[in-house]
Amino acid sequence: MMPILGISSRFLPKPISPLSCFRNNGDPNGLHEQRLEGNKNEDMSKSFSDGDEQNVKHGNIWQLFREAQQNILYLNNQRLSAIEELHKSKKEKQSLLDKIKKLEGEKQGGAGKNRLSICSELLLRIDSMVLGSVISPAEASELRSFVLNHKVSVADVFNVVSHKRDSELLGELRHFSDESKRNGFHIIHICTEMTPLVPRGSVASYVTGISRALQRKGHLVEVILPKYACLDLEEVQGLREVNVEAYSYFNGQIHGNKIWTGVVYDIGVTLIEPQHYSSFFSREMIYGYPDDFERFSYFCRASLDYIVKCGKQPDILHLHNWETAIVGPLFWDIFVNKGLGGTRILLTCHGFNSQGIEQPDKLALCGLDPSSLHRPDRLQDNTNTQLVNILKGGVVYSNRVVIMSSFHPKHAIVRNLSHELEPTLNVHWDKLVIAPYGFDKSTWDPSTDYFLPKKFNAENMSGKAVCKVALLQRLGLSEHSSITVVGCNISEGANVDEKKIKDIALNAKQQDVQFICMWTSERPVLNQALDSLQKELKDDNIKFVRANDEALLHLLFAGSDIILCLSFLDPTDEIPFFIN
Repeated sequence: MMPILGISSRFLPKPISPLSCFRNNGDPNGLHEQRLEGNKNEDMSKSFSDGDEQNVKHGNIWQLFREAQQNILYLNNQRLSAIEELHKSKKEKQSLLDKIKKLEGEKQGGAGKNRLSICSELLLRIDSMVLGSVISPAEASELRSFVLNHKVSVADVFNVVSHKRDSELLGELRHFSDESKRNGFHIIHICTEMTPLVPRGSVASYVTGISRALQRKGHLVEVILPKYACLDLEEVQGLREVNVEAYSYFNGQIHGNKIWTGVVYDIGVTLIEPQHYSSFFSREMIYGYPDDFERFSYFCRASLDYIVKCGKQPDILHLHNWETAIVGPLFWDIFVNKGLGGTRILLTCHGFNSQGIEQPDKLALCGLDPSSLHRPDRLQDNTNTQLVNILKGGVVYSNRVVIMSSFHPKHAIVRNLSHELEPTLNVHWDKLVIAPYGFDKSTWDPSTDYFLPKKFNAENMSGKAVCKVALLQRLGLSEHSSITVVGCNISEGANVDEKKIKDIALNAKQQDVQFICMWTSERPVLNQALDSLQKELKDDNIKFVRANDEALLHLLFAGSDIILCLSFLDPTDEIPFFIN
């Protein structure tokens, strides 16, 4: 037995005559050495002469050589085929991995949505089913509990909600729902502002911030707003009009409202648009009209009628300032026995400057009884006893009252800052809670703020210089880095002394300091005063900017060397203490 041109016999393919191959079950390669048959060799040696034997051996060598070449070609072809198959397999594997990655991304994001967005959209669809009489309020309540308890699995199964018909979606919900105890709270904000839809004042950022924080902790949060004509709807996902009108009571009659639903920052948002009183919210400004009480009392009554119609049973109705404080008396006098026995009222006061002082007979517009409420222990104003105080009514009829302040204790607020509400607050002392303003780090943290051209933190401040240059470029000011930039923001509702602002600007001019004053106001007197001041000073280093621009506000805080706080009672002025 001899090897063939250094090629081991185990690499050879199946036998090619005159070689033979025998299978051995114990051999992992399944091949034996190839042997020449002994008997045939003996016959050949006897048949040929010595001279011919040499020729036979020579011929056999060439035959073996040709067979070896054939075997090499065969093996090479097999190797090329194997490489081609391997490349094909790798390509198919990569394609499969790409598809899996894409599907996982769609599954987790819900085609651009995360789990909270999907759940919020699903809850709004349940509301529309109730309004359309597709399901009963009782079943709607059970389905909401199911969604709240199974956020993760629900988001995985119902990652595409908007394209499904009500009947299809309802069938799937019933299939996957089961009974379980709810762990989180269901909270509904009835309010007049929310960032970014209505970014006017402290209420707007507070509502959005606290809603996002509570949802991250596993609670279900919804927001009900008027559908203002000036709403910024750019950030609303899945905005849709519910095809069924919701009716509400006002001024002795039943009126229809259009209902719009969508999702903002994972929060389910409902917008109420009056049909008969369409002018209530189709105006240029949010506040500042003689009929503000009529506008917001209509909205409050419509919100409660909508909640009952949908069969919602929230744990907490969260009210804000006097504009929605009338919900308290409405709830306990009219709505508590309409399936809301387990609901409690929380009122947040962002300040006491505006309290909603009105004639008592106007309470009848939204269905309340003026004679039973115009009393010292209820809504009667503490100073002008002929009128009613709506914010006072909210305090009296709420289970808990939160007063927003980062610097003042309870006794100081009640005694010095409550604007004649001190007697009422003393009576309800035990229900009062003082809460500091909180800010969502994802919104105001300069190390993560997506509004900034370059992020920065305390360890690496290089990005602040970039923000300073971007701020000056944006406002057309000189970009000398050695000049100190003083920023000032006047928020909606802030008490402003125009003379002090003028003195500050003149002082900045004398000190060769760049002064930027940004404000958002619907008060014509303040707007006219600041516009006139800009024209009077005529200085390239002083800029007054009247704009409702969130990106510019972030840039102002990030790019200024000094932030001028007009009042620590203004929550916007407290932002630098939290972000710097």
